[in-house]
Amino acid sequence: MFTLETEKAVDYWEVEALYDLCFAPGREALSSYRLRDNVPAVADLCLVVRDGEGILAGAIRYWPVRIGVARALLLGPVAVHPTHQGEGLGALLIRDSLERAEALGWDRVILVGDAPYYSRFGFAKLASVEMPPPTNPERVLGLELRPGAWATVAGKVARDA
Repeated sequence: MFTLETEKAVDYWEVEALYDLCFAPGREALSSYRLRDNVPAVADLCLVVRDGEGILAGAIRYWPVRIGVARALLLGPVAVHPTHQGEGLGALLIRDSLERAEALGWDRVILVGDAPYYSRFGFAKLASVEMPPPTNPERVLGLELRPGAWATVAGKVARDA
């Protein structure tokens, strides 16, 4: 039995510890973190999933970004504790948060990740959008929450200041 809820302020350090466990040292040196510096996360889309004992099993966060005048959500990080990987919690976090994002009126989502994993949620390579270097362009993926949301969007991804 798992419970899914919006991340609270008291969850912050526990979520950070999960990210530290699941990702390589120096994760905050990645270029996507520069887009998050001093920008508040989209709190309504930052979710945690806990097991029956109340132990953190997974988490997802989103950040606002801009590509020219267009706004988008930057998905990530998303992580599942190693003891719960393979149980569908990552998919649960992604699907639920995307439904919430659409309900909140967001049009598009961007991420840096593995196309084989994220394509099952509808993400595809964004050829006309450039993440800050050093980012592999093949890993820049997008999802339309509204039809045509990426059609006219091109350029460099920037902080939503």
